[in-house]
Amino acid sequence: MVSNGHVVPADHLTWQNATVRGRPALYGVAGDGIPLLFLHGWGLAHHAYKRPLKRLVHLGCRVYAPALPGFGGTGDLPKGDLNLGGYAAWVNEFLDAVGVNEELIVVGHSFGGGVSIQFAHDFPERVRSLVLVNSIGGSVWTGSGTTVRKMAQRPLWDWGIHFPSDLLPVPQITKVLPVVLEDALPNILRNPAAMWRVGQVARSADLTAELEELKRRQLPVVVLWGEKDRIIPKESFDALCKAIGQEGEVVSGNHSWLLADPDAFGEVMTNVVSVASVARSMEGKAKRRRGLLGLTRGRPRLLRSLSGAKPADEADEGQEVAG
Repeated sequence: MVSNGHVVPADHLTWQNATVRGRPALYGVAGDGIPLLFLHGWGLAHHAYKRPLKRLVHLGCRVYAPALPGFGGTGDLPKGDLNLGGYAAWVNEFLDAVGVNEELIVVGHSFGGGVSIQFAHDFPERVRSLVLVNSIGGSVWTGSGTTVRKMAQRPLWDWGIHFPSDLLPVPQITKVLPVVLEDALPNILRNPAAMWRVGQVARSADLTAELEELKRRQLPVVVLWGEKDRIIPKESFDALCKAIGQEGEVVSGNHSWLLADPDAFGEVMTNVVSVASVARSMEGKAKRRRGLLGLTRGRPRLLRSLSGAKPADEADEGQEVAG
């Protein structure tokens, strides 16, 4: 790829602009192959995930990584739409705006996981398989002591107190801090009100009914959780797994483990992409041969723990290219 006279590596995301509902929408895109939608976590945007997204490109994906409304320069949602259903509807319109009309692998981290669940529930024709990474949506949490409480009862300060240590793990802070600040600081300065409002949406999210419906539809779902995550507690992860009917997979790391170790994230995703690509190929052959609309998809197998995964490379992978 050539941009502004420079040769751009094929795995580097290019940053482009679209228009959704008459407002700007910024997104990163790279790669060729099976389409994959990545939805980011609260307070961040598409830039922070450049290194893990490169791993998805290497696996043979065409990656779309939008900055969700209120973050990264994308216009806010109207107040009446400021809920997970409103975000899911925006994602659907974003995909129309960028010309994606094929089923996608949908991957969501943290708040983006909640949007992904709602999107898969509301727009089933769009989603081939779903990967939830330290996702909101579980119905319970445990505060001091052993009392299990509803997630909506968790005070906002309890979320906030864990964010610095969970988002910026000390052993990998030199790798994670620059990419987090690249998104988080502009978001705070540009739109602090949106940060607060979306934080309230994330804090109270209970997607049990939506998860149970996805289970009924037999959508292939992989649920991942970092064993040291205190933003999404284990009780919430367990409740999410129970609702979706999956055992889930516990990996080494905290809430931002995929930023700290993108190689481990790439290893997790290898099987997911492989299964989806085989299903896509079979569907294409079936359509050509028999005129069918597609074949029933099987579930990706659960993976073993990745605590021994090799650390990420420290190469400069953050080059941005104007789209």
